[in-house]
Amino acid sequence: MRVDMRDQEAIRDQVHAGLSALRVQARQIWGNDRLPLVEIVVRLMVGVGDLARLDRDFTGADEDMKPWKRLLKKELGNIIFSTIRWIDDLGLDVLECLDLAIEAQEKFAKSGRPR
Repeated sequence: MRVDMRDQEAIRDQVHAGLSALRVQARQIWGNDRLPLVEIVVRLMVGVGDLARLDRDFTGADEDMKPWKRLLKKELGNIIFSTIRWIDDLGLDVLECLDLAIEAQEKFAKSGRPR
């Protein structure tokens, strides 16, 4: 099965509906205050730091260790949920941002350059 939200209108509509619902939920939590880019970068780096701490603290730990997995899921979820809000904070279109990201990742994957 091939999926590409850039040219499959039904998939694109579903993605847009889901992201719009999350944007509304974020506004319910945080209100209408909009962060500037500099404050978004600081918050994103805090999330990256939290992920780095998890890796440091649990390197070599049993992968089934429930507290570690729960914290990892929370931190990755925070990045997704917050990014949807931040895109809106900056007045950008979330689908356009995703289109550009998908295109860039496809181009990089095809380039053969090491990660």
